[in-house]
Amino acid sequence: MAPQILNILRDLGMAFRNIVRQRRRVTFSLLIIVGGVVAFLLAGGFIHWLLDNMREGVIHSQIGHIQVVRPHYFEVGVAEPYRYLLPENSDAEKQIRATDHVVTMSSRLSFTGLASFNDSTVTFIGEGVDSEAEKQVSRDISIVAGEALSSSEPNGILLGRGLAANLGVKVGDTMVLMTTTAKGALSASDVRVRGLFSTFSKEYDDGALRVPIELSRQLVGVKGATAWVVLLDDTASTAGAINVLRERLDPKQFQLVSWEYLADMYVKTRDLFLKQVLVVEILIALIIVLSIGNTLRMAVIERTGEIGTSMALGVRRIRILRLFIFEGLVLGLLGGVIGVSLGWSLSVLISWIGLPMPPPPGMSEGFDAEILVSAGLAFNALMLALLTTVAASVIPAVSASKMNIVDALRHQR
Repeated sequence: MAPQILNILRDLGMAFRNIVRQRRRVTFSLLIIVGGVVAFLLAGGFIHWLLDNMREGVIHSQIGHIQVVRPHYFEVGVAEPYRYLLPENSDAEKQIRATDHVVTMSSRLSFTGLASFNDSTVTFIGEGVDSEAEKQVSRDISIVAGEALSSSEPNGILLGRGLAANLGVKVGDTMVLMTTTAKGALSASDVRVRGLFSTFSKEYDDGALRVPIELSRQLVGVKGATAWVVLLDDTASTAGAINVLRERLDPKQFQLVSWEYLADMYVKTRDLFLKQVLVVEILIALIIVLSIGNTLRMAVIERTGEIGTSMALGVRRIRILRLFIFEGLVLGLLGGVIGVSLGWSLSVLISWIGLPMPPPPGMSEGFDAEILVSAGLAFNALMLALLTTVAASVIPAVSASKMNIVDALRHQR
């Protein structure tokens, strides 16, 4: 085993020396590899940063990491929410709060109705929320005017910026909320606009409002909540926390729903963007394979006499094959390491400066983007460089190893 390892190391050293002596061609090859790796890192890093922030924005402004509801609530209960109410102050709430990785839990009561101000009346989608717990759960909701909900003002509400514009209200105005109780009667209440909010979803902002949960219970004449929204210390802990809670809660009484099920728009966007990253990776791989393959084929032609001499001196064809593949491997390793280092440095610099972006579809505000180069993305970039250069070297290596010794020795004579 030791002699084989020594032979491999010797061949790697020889491959490195062969590369170094062809400086112009190697410089051109490295530029292609490094350029491809940097392009992949910057494009992939931007998309990964965008997806991570979109995910956290949706989680920390609307849905939380886990929602606990009655079984089949999201399938059929949304149309009749008051038949699927969760109890108040139950042992299940205490068990959820005591679970590892759980930061807090907020009770929510969903309802719909009409909002009226002066001569304007529009429909709304309302949520009664725990004013204090929601400060953590919905930390990414941007209060664009006024203040957040507070238990000190039971009739103070928050309106989405789009809904407020449709009604023509501003902070401090008094308006009327009208809804239907659980028993079918009409219910109304005067409320004061405490603040206006904006989220990652313009569609949500155009029709949503939030009120203290006690006010929503009074309006619809029920107790309890339609959902318990659970906030974790890390999104990566979601699956583990769900497994623990499934053991603690009765599945006939409670259904656990992950954020991925609720964030349908995010999931579709993520899948689309990851496909785009894959297309970029394939295009870069093709460019590297074609360029490096052509470079190595030229090297084989120029070194035909050298190859013939080596085989005449007893060097086996398998070693000739290995030497050229190792040259591709060394090229890929050098280009990959340089490319990853340069790409990471550029990502830090660009993130520090910031990339001003216009509001994308479905969002109401622009943002400063960054580039997130994770360890996994850097590893993929390095593997991209290594695998493509090795693949590009296979055909030239096979061609070199199958040369006729006599024809090779007569080359250019």
